[in-house]
Amino acid sequence: MNQQDTASSSSAWLLTWLILAGLVIGAIVGQILYVTYDADVPAAWLQGFRFLGDTVFMSLLKMTLVPLVASSVIAGVASIGDPAHLGRIGGWTLAYYFSTMVIAVVLGVILVTAITPGDPAGDGSGIGAAVIQQGEAAYQSESGDKRAHIETTGRGGIIGAMRNITEQLLPSNPIGAAAQGQLLPVISFSLILGVVLTVIGEKGRPVLAFFEALFVAIMKLVEWILWLAPLGVAALVAWTVGRIGIGALGGPMLWYVIVVIAGLLIHGLIVLPAILWLIGRSNPYRYMHQMREALMTAFGTDSSSATLPVTIDCAEQFGGVNPRAARFVLPLGATINMDGTALYEAVAVVFLFQCYGITLGPVELAIIVITATLAAIGAAGIPSAGLVTMVIVVSAVNGSLAALPDAPQLPLAAVGIILGIDRILDMCRTTVNVWGDAVGAKIISRLVD
Repeated sequence: MNQQDTASSSSAWLLTWLILAGLVIGAIVGQILYVTYDADVPAAWLQGFRFLGDTVFMSLLKMTLVPLVASSVIAGVASIGDPAHLGRIGGWTLAYYFSTMVIAVVLGVILVTAITPGDPAGDGSGIGAAVIQQGEAAYQSESGDKRAHIETTGRGGIIGAMRNITEQLLPSNPIGAAAQGQLLPVISFSLILGVVLTVIGEKGRPVLAFFEALFVAIMKLVEWILWLAPLGVAALVAWTVGRIGIGALGGPMLWYVIVVIAGLLIHGLIVLPAILWLIGRSNPYRYMHQMREALMTAFGTDSSSATLPVTIDCAEQFGGVNPRAARFVLPLGATINMDGTALYEAVAVVFLFQCYGITLGPVELAIIVITATLAAIGAAGIPSAGLVTMVIVVSAVNGSLAALPDAPQLPLAAVGIILGIDRILDMCRTTVNVWGDAVGAKIISRLVD
């Protein structure tokens, strides 16, 4: 190992420990404030934490996203070369994404139906009228814009979700989509442009050289921004814990939290590593260790998209992922591959029906598997996006129940039951989302070597 590699490794370890310290300190500070102010932390504290974490750190990361995604996808596609080879790699990538999301959803459905966290008595009575009333009240207390967004999404149903995905894949104005921070249209346009630049050969070299240089410059900028990660992560965690307290993970919702986290742990520590070991022929836990900065950043920022620059950096520098695979697979994965979100939506929907004492049959469970997978694909890589798209799954199940005589349906206000702890669980599922992307990049890397 030369002197430069040694310095890079030392810096990576230092940053890792600083981010870990930020996670711990943020949780401690948030809990102290929550206890000190008896669950009513002054807005000035919360706004200060959110300013440091969201307005400063997250905004800096998001600032790099559009140029990073465009340059990485175009350079990655061009480096693969033959469009036929790109088609095979793209096909295997999509097959991996869909397969792992379906596995995650099925795992979630099995766990939540076996443990029945929403029906602790096991007699079909649900979780209790008091908890339901508190949840619906919490939903009504949300801003009118958020409720309207949830209800509009629910009315669109699965057809609306598929239309949304198609519109993003075929953008009429990719520049306008980029200005709005929509990554899927940027990826779609960049894929097509990369293929065209490859086909026209020498005439496209100046444009490719520009995007390759832009990618290198953006990654250097990301390395600088990452040194703010410990502070940004600490502020975001303190803001989250300060609002709801760690104690929110217990009480009547304890079994729901246990099922979600157990499902995420099984998928992240057993299922995905097994896939990587069997198909990628790599040591999954060593690779997980190499991706530690990205995973901790995902946990702290609660955003797959914002973590993307860190994921690419870790995969290429420490994970041994071929840059051609990383620059193609990871941006696409951060947009459509949501293993953790898919598992969470399946567990959450079945849990809410259990809370209201509504029994779901095999048909409804099959609908959940299908719609949770599609809804997760349509979920943006931003905090709590899965909570909004989850209503698509609820609406699909309600539609199935409507065909049955006298079958009760779940009101959309039921999502208020899980609103309070969604942010903390979102941190966990985002980490699994990013880990799933990283595993996919490592596997596909074998195809481009």
